[in-house]
Amino acid sequence: MSGLLDQLATFIQDLIMALGYPGVGLIMLVENVFPPIPSELVMPFAGFVAGQGELSFVGVWVAGTLGSVLGALVLYYIGMVLGDTIVRRLLRRYGKWITVSEADYDRALKFFEKYGAGIVFFGRLLPLVRSLISLPAGAQKMPLPKFLIYTTLGSAIWSGLLGYAGMLLGENWEEVTLFIEQYQELTVIVIAVTLIIVMLWMINRGLRNRSDYADAE
Repeated sequence: MSGLLDQLATFIQDLIMALGYPGVGLIMLVENVFPPIPSELVMPFAGFVAGQGELSFVGVWVAGTLGSVLGALVLYYIGMVLGDTIVRRLLRRYGKWITVSEADYDRALKFFEKYGAGIVFFGRLLPLVRSLISLPAGAQKMPLPKFLIYTTLGSAIWSGLLGYAGMLLGENWEEVTLFIEQYQELTVIVIAVTLIIVMLWMINRGLRNRSDYADAE
């Protein structure tokens, strides 16, 4: 890491060391609202600290998950209250300050429209859309209970994996960022394959149900 990322990493580390679990949760909340703050600078370091015995892994995991869910809720309600048109207008005017463009929003919206509510879960595991997917979910009025379930599950997996990786790598926790670059492409492939398998399973189940119903008649 260099330059601004180094300064950001130092600030994150100082805040976590000073506040502990609330610091982890707070940074993960902000990271979800402002994507320029990468979660791979937060959870791996928190996992490293847990590995040193200064924090517990479970506490770090819960704090990271809770912060992620709260941050996702902020964007969900922004999308719900402002609506698609105003969100686009704000991104065109101010998106450059948070490094989020209207094209990024369109990408997240296409994912949501194509894969439905399931992408809210899978999107939490995809660095490219994990924060932004909450905006179209809110703008499309996705039911809040369903949004919370999918978001919490996805956030728990993402936070847990990053935290555990940091704990395993120890002082080399920063190497997680190198893996993330490759992981982005791998995740897209895994999600696509998983969705195909699920769709085939649903089609097969539907055909079986029809066959059973026909036999019963």
